Amino acid sequence: MEINLISDTVTKPSQEMLRYMFQAEVGDDVYKQDPTVNALEEKVAGMFGMEAALFFPSGTMANQTAIKLHTQPGEQLIADKWAHVFNYEGGGVSFNSGVSCCLLDGHRGMITAAQVASAVNDPEFYHSPLTSLVCVENTTNKGGGACYDVEEFKRIRQVCNDKHLKLHLDGARLWNALVVTKEDPKTYGKIFDTISVCLSKGLGAPIGSLLVADKATIHSALRVRKILGGGMRQVGYLAAAGIYALDNNFERLAEDHRRAKELGAVLEQLSWVEKVEPIETNILIFSVRKDLDENLLIAKLKERNIHISSMGHGKLRIVTHLDYREVMHGYVLETLMRIGSK
Repeated sequence: MEINLISDTVTKPSQEMLRYMFQAEVGDDVYKQDPTVNALEEKVAGMFGMEAALFFPSGTMANQTAIKLHTQPGEQLIADKWAHVFNYEGGGVSFNSGVSCCLLDGHRGMITAAQVASAVNDPEFYHSPLTSLVCVENTTNKGGGACYDVEEFKRIRQVCNDKHLKLHLDGARLWNALVVTKEDPKTYGKIFDTISVCLSKGLGAPIGSLLVADKATIHSALRVRKILGGGMRQVGYLAAAGIYALDNNFERLAEDHRRAKELGAVLEQLSWVEKVEPIETNILIFSVRKDLDENLLIAKLKERNIHISSMGHGKLRIVTHLDYREVMHGYVLETLMRIGSK
């Protein structure tokens, strides 16, 4: 029994999801003639109370498309220093859009309206790049699945309005945040110019993200997606997985959160653990004692068929997900306690 807790991207479609995919009605989505893709886009846009959505093969492409739409070469976006758009998208901000990043020192990957306001360059001072976009992430990946307070988002929106900036939300794990906060997705639709959401993490679909915005923005996004090579043909088979995931796997994200917290509670009791970061959703980050080698722990767990990842500097990460079942959970809890007693 292999237990992969490296990421929630490792999930595989269930038999029920596969059956739903095989039954999909498909067409050529490059011509916008795939009825299942169109249905998914309408469904997600409706969830956020926004006008339109566009299906992408990856969250990175959705984010990069949003950045391209909101900026011009030579301009600058504001983000947290741990932002996915800066750290984990291959330098696409500069490669695709010719944009630089003003990185803020937020808390667990989250920035405040006051920080944003202080980072905006004077538009009349032409020696500095023109600030044109703010990117935020919810939940935060490197921040250990932390969830923003929606009131802070509203304050950031007001700063963007005052400074004439666009506001993009990287919502790769927004579904997890919505389950925790019980907020209406339409609240987010009123705050952000663009939102990207992912189907292939906690929801368990094999592939796919969407960009949500107004009709004019999505019409422009269609061209950028084409340029980036994201036009797909009979992709309704994959879109069907997204529809199934939203209908069947959304509320159950709470189980992933529960298991992450239970793992954290055990780790906090172990002598070789230095610190467990706060756990709100399905990402658990912890540190081993400074006199210990985290790679040794990774190896010990691997010997027991449990796979976790290192973030460097003594930090380790565990991510719970759809394919991490209760029987696995019991085994991992027991294994951690056994290692802790040696």
